[in-house]
Amino acid sequence: MTLSGKDMSNRLLFLFLTFCVNLFSVSHAADIKNNNLIISGSKAINLDNWELVDVPPKLIQTKVPENIFAVVGGQMRVVGEINPDTGFYAYSPNGDYNALQFGNDFAYVKNTQISKKKPRNIPEDDRLNDLKNPVYDYLITSQKTPVYSATDENSRQIASLWENLRYPVLARMIKTDEDGDKTSWLTIRIGDRLGYVRLDDVAIDKGIPILTYHHVLKDSENKNFRHTSTTTSVEAFREQMNYLKEMGYQTLSLDDVEGYLNKSANLPGRAVVLTFDDGLKSVYRYALPILRENQQQATLFVISSRIKTQPQKWDPDSLQFMSKQEIKESQDVFHIQSHTHFLHRLDNRNNPIIFSRKEHTIMLDFKRSMKALAKFERDQRYLAYPFGAYNQTAIEAAKEAGLHIAVSTIQGKVKLGDNPYALKRLYAYSTDPISKFALMVGNSEQDVVNKNVVVDK
Repeated sequence: MTLSGKDMSNRLLFLFLTFCVNLFSVSHAADIKNNNLIISGSKAINLDNWELVDVPPKLIQTKVPENIFAVVGGQMRVVGEINPDTGFYAYSPNGDYNALQFGNDFAYVKNTQISKKKPRNIPEDDRLNDLKNPVYDYLITSQKTPVYSATDENSRQIASLWENLRYPVLARMIKTDEDGDKTSWLTIRIGDRLGYVRLDDVAIDKGIPILTYHHVLKDSENKNFRHTSTTTSVEAFREQMNYLKEMGYQTLSLDDVEGYLNKSANLPGRAVVLTFDDGLKSVYRYALPILRENQQQATLFVISSRIKTQPQKWDPDSLQFMSKQEIKESQDVFHIQSHTHFLHRLDNRNNPIIFSRKEHTIMLDFKRSMKALAKFERDQRYLAYPFGAYNQTAIEAAKEAGLHIAVSTIQGKVKLGDNPYALKRLYAYSTDPISKFALMVGNSEQDVVNKNVVVDK
């Protein structure tokens, strides 16, 4: 088959971008050029025909207990330890690092630590195809957690998971011993072999909290918005953000949330997403410096039709919107995404106008907003519905516009299996004690929510 110049360019671009996604996961692990293949993880580009091909795994074992590294929430860190004399399947065995399946992605171990001997304990045959079971949940580690070769505490410990990880679970089972005592076990996949974790050693993931903020004001200057529950005091906001930092919470992007839902990214156990709706000047004035100081990231959902050409003189008595310059200056902290263009309005009956619009009209508004905001951030994939209002028509419009995620104002955490176009969020009041905020963002058994949220319209 002969490809035109344009087709060849498009194909090479596709392969390059696909390959770069893999390389991002590899981070400092070296690319390996092996004859006519360029290898990264379990994928390679065949230089003869530029096809993306699978690389067969090789059974490896380490000489001693060895740390493994992986990208978690966009950061490379130590994620566990694999034990010697235990066979794991790895990729790119001729490079500086070996890549082995870890959670939703890969972990890496130094090639110098790989034994040349044949592994004594090789993975058992997966006769029941358990390795192909879909991920149905996540576990969260809070300490170094042993991974066993069987559902028995006396079985061989093949690996350990480090603390502060969300790890995908394939199955859950209860085993009864000879004395009648029952132990719950979780089945996981690591290095393309089955491993087993005691449920008592971990927690089941209760979901990722996405916090919602709108307006931020000093108590001393707040005259008109005291009874609007979506207005947060500077003092309360600083206390909440400082708590997240002190307790080791990582602020995630919506890219991370998408990877969590798609089972394509590894995330930390202590994680939270920060979102700000509307694009108000008060957020630029007060929230931005606090986030910047704490090295925390957030998503700013901007009503694109209300962006100001020039910065406005500060007036705490009114709702002011950020200017182009202010948005650009905030992009070291904020990911700029859409809060619609003209749809953030109410009709004569005080209902969001999105409910009375046809799918095509809604889609055009979404795309108009995405186009306007692409001047700040090219990759426009996420949306906050106006006033949190949506229906099936709005969901279909979001899909048609090419959006990947849409968030609402329905309260709760984001859990595996949730509809990505109807994700829940949480509101923290200024009056909430930090103990309540801690329960809200923590992995608590029940969602801690604030009811009767009053949004300024």
